[in-house]
Amino acid sequence: MPRQSRIDAPGAVHHIICRGIERQTIFQDDHDRDNFIERFSTIVTATDTFCLAWALIPNHFHLLLKTGSEPIATVMRRLLTGYAVCHNRRHDRSGHLFQNRYKSILCQEELYLLELVRYIHLNPLRAKIVSSLERLDKYRYCGHSRLMGHISDHWQATDEVLTRFGKRLGICRRRYRDFVKKGIVQGKRPELTGGGLIRSAGGWQELKSRRKSGEHLKSDERMLGDSTFVETVLRHQDEVFERRYRLKASGYDLDKIIERVCYLCDLLPDDIPLPGKQPKQVQARSLVCHWAVNELGLNGTVVGQRLGLTQSAVSRSVQRGRKIATELQYSL
Repeated sequence: MPRQSRIDAPGAVHHIICRGIERQTIFQDDHDRDNFIERFSTIVTATDTFCLAWALIPNHFHLLLKTGSEPIATVMRRLLTGYAVCHNRRHDRSGHLFQNRYKSILCQEELYLLELVRYIHLNPLRAKIVSSLERLDKYRYCGHSRLMGHISDHWQATDEVLTRFGKRLGICRRRYRDFVKKGIVQGKRPELTGGGLIRSAGGWQELKSRRKSGEHLKSDERMLGDSTFVETVLRHQDEVFERRYRLKASGYDLDKIIERVCYLCDLLPDDIPLPGKQPKQVQARSLVCHWAVNELGLNGTVVGQRLGLTQSAVSRSVQRGRKIATELQYSL
């Protein structure tokens, strides 16, 4: 069965779970963990990605991220590739470090964000890495210690979580900690990471009660949310794919996009890939990247090769191009 494409959009919230290949250890010691955090913090800062929660376990890790200026897939590719290369070199090993594909669950923010923050931050306690909530409060390798104020890291979006508990910081932290403490007795929460229908319904009991009442639920393995949320996201995905199909059926490819941009910017095709930061060429390259990646779904690497841009430069151009197209009301 083919893999389903990942679902993403600016502001989307993702619960990411990544395990070592064959559940092998990916963090051998604190040096590994510190290296991972340093690399991760640099990437989320550079991409304006909000990190809402995180926890490192010896053979896997959890992240709760909100998409910023670059897709979560780009963030994860940079993180996993960079860390794996460094880890393998340090431990004199070769081959894959992580499972082939990390799990990424798109989450309905208003319903599940705090539940996921609590679930993720209690992982070190459930795994017996720390022995008590008091030790978790100061544990370096989990975002809970940052929310409690024992460790300060500018890259973690602590305000995004704490402001949901009030206005005064001290009160927010006490309420947050009480909320986390109540979650200890809940144990494992399979409905937050398991099958799509069970997860989207809110657990087996909720699913059973809805079935008895004759209510049919829409679900998807890639999402955590109620049926309406799932349907809305899937409908948006269908609209995106339908537009891409229409464009391709009309003969649109990278060459035709370049032709359209040349008309709008009064340039020749050979002018667009020329090096330099002349405003017209920057605008043209940005529009080409935006329409090629967002409208046609072309790979950023392919677009970059055509325009003489690196993958990171393509990602920045995509964001810039979207703004330019919106402000100037340009369309294909």
